[in-house]
Amino acid sequence: QVQLVQSGGGLVQPGGSLRLSCAASGSIRSIINTMGWYRRAPGKEREFVASLTSSGTTNYAASVKGRFTISRDNAKNTVHLQMNSLEPEDTAIYYCNAVHGVLRAWGQGTQVTVSS
Repeated sequence: QVQLVQSGGGLVQPGGSLRLSCAASGSIRSIINTMGWYRRAPGKEREFVASLTSSGTTNYAASVKGRFTISRDNAKNTVHLQMNSLEPEDTAIYYCNAVHGVLRAWGQGTQVTVSS
């Protein structure tokens, strides 16, 4: 079993920045293969935001490319999402995600609100 605990998020004005973090804990003893972020905006389906493999391969949704940066600490199985130039359309609940073989885990969700 793996648990993902998120931190960060909150309310920010358009053009501002926020940083999300996610730490994995539990019985896993190896570096998690892929960690990433998804989000669910009000009235919409959950969508992919960004991912980063243990070997350093990144993937971003087109809507956040150039504004968001994903990073991780493999030794600690933690992942971060630096969000810059935030827009009202980025308002959503953000979920951390981990994939390792057959293991799938989700964080508890963190609210990000971009509003003036």
